[in-house]
Amino acid sequence: MVWIRVSIESTNPATGEVVGTFDETSSGDREAHLERAVETFEEWSETPIEHRQQLLSAAADVLRENSEEYAELMTEEMGKPIGQARDEVEKCVWVCDYYAEHAAEHLDDEVIASEPEARTLLSYEPLGPILAIMPWNFPFWQVFRFAAPNLAAGNVGLLKHASNVPGCARAIEDVFREAGFPEGAFTTLLISSSEIDEVIEDDRIAGVTITGSDGAGRSVAETAGSQLKKNVLELGGSDPFVVLEDAPMDKTVETAVQARLINNGQSCIAAKRFVVVDEVYDEFLERFVEEMDAQTVGDPMDEETDIGPQAREDLAAELHEQVEETLDQGGECRLGGEPMDRDGAFYPPTVLTDVPENAPADREELFGPVATVFRVPDEAAAIEKANDTRFGLGASVWTEDLERGERVARQFESGLAFVNELVKSDPRLPFGGVKDSGYGRELARDGIREFVNRKTIWVQGDAGEETEMVE
Repeated sequence: MVWIRVSIESTNPATGEVVGTFDETSSGDREAHLERAVETFEEWSETPIEHRQQLLSAAADVLRENSEEYAELMTEEMGKPIGQARDEVEKCVWVCDYYAEHAAEHLDDEVIASEPEARTLLSYEPLGPILAIMPWNFPFWQVFRFAAPNLAAGNVGLLKHASNVPGCARAIEDVFREAGFPEGAFTTLLISSSEIDEVIEDDRIAGVTITGSDGAGRSVAETAGSQLKKNVLELGGSDPFVVLEDAPMDKTVETAVQARLINNGQSCIAAKRFVVVDEVYDEFLERFVEEMDAQTVGDPMDEETDIGPQAREDLAAELHEQVEETLDQGGECRLGGEPMDRDGAFYPPTVLTDVPENAPADREELFGPVATVFRVPDEAAAIEKANDTRFGLGASVWTEDLERGERVARQFESGLAFVNELVKSDPRLPFGGVKDSGYGRELARDGIREFVNRKTIWVQGDAGEETEMVE
C-alpha cells in the first residue's frame, strides 16, 4: 500500500496568508507513535517523581528562553494580540513550575485509619497514554495545563491539536524534547477529527481529555464511554457577569470590557452575558458601550492593538450569523454588529441589548467580541437569569458587600464563581464546569489526580499482632 501524505496549511487570520505547511500524520506513523507511547510509559511511570519534576522545571526554562518565538507563533497562527500571547507563554511557565514543586505532595500516599490491626492507604498510580484533544484559542496554555500534571503523574501524552495551529502543536512537542523528556513521553498527532474515535478506541489509550464545544465533548464522551475509558470534558461557556446596585462601577466597567474581549473574545470563560440590576443598568450600559468602542482593532503583532482577528474566516461569519439572527428576533445593537471592511477575519466589538428569550445571544455561546446586556429588577432576578443557561463554567458578581457577593456566588450553577474579579484559571485552583460545560477538573491537586488509579491498599497485620499505623 502507498501512503499519500496530506498537507495541513497554517493561515494567518489577520492577512489570509499561508504561514506554514505541515504533513499530516500517516496511519503508519500514528501506529508507531502509539506503540512508542506504550513502551515509554513502562519506563516513565517507574521514573522517580523527583526526576519527572526536574524535567518539568527544565520545560519551564525552555519556555522562558523562547518566549518571544512562541508568542509570535501563536499570534501568527490564530491572531492573538502579541502581548496576550506573551502572557500565555508565561502562564505555561507557571503551570510547569507549579507541578515541578507540588506534584509529589499531590500524589503522596494518603493514609486512612480503619481497623486497628491494619494499615490502609490510597495510592495514586498513573494510567498510561492519555489522548488530549485541544482547541486553537489558547494553543499553548490549554495543552500545558493538561501536559504538566499528567507527565508529572507518570502518564504519557498524545496531542490532537486544532488543525489551524499545527505550528504550535509541533513547537510544544519540541519544548518537551528540548527539556530532556524521553521520546514518546509527549507526541503530537497531526490527524483529522475523523480519526479521533479510532484513536480513542485503541486499546493502548488509557484515557482522553478534550477542551472544545459541547457537541465535540458529547462525541468524545460517547466513544470513551463505550470503551469504559476515563474522560475529562472542559467545554463551552456562556458566563454571566452580574452587576448589583452597589457594584464599584469604575472597576466593574473596566473589568467587564477586559472579561468580554480577552483573546479577541474567544475564551470559554469570557464574560458573555452581562446581567445588570435596573438601578444601575443605564449607567453601566452607557459606560460599557463607550469603553468597548474605545478598543483598538488591528494588527495583532502591533503592541497597541487590543483586539485582533477571529481565528478563522468561517468563525467570524458564524458569529455574525448569530448576531443577525438575534437582531432579526427583536434585539437591539448598541455598538458594532457588522463585519469590518478590511482584509482578515476581523469582527468589531459589539454590544446587544433587549435580546429576546431563546435568541442566539440568549441561548448560545457567542465566541467572539460580542456582549449581551440584560436588565433585571433585583438580585434574585439576576441570579435566576445568570443560571438560565445550559452552560455552567464560570460566573462573576460585582458588589461592594463581600458577604453578599459570596452568598450570590454560592448560588451560581457553575464550576467557578468569582466576586469582584473576572473569571480566570490558576494552576493552584481546580478548573472545570457543570451542566453542558462538562465534567472533571484540571489544575491544582484535583487535576493531577484525574488520570490516575486511586488504588486502595490494605495491609493486614499478623494474627494477634498490630500493624503500626503511619499517621
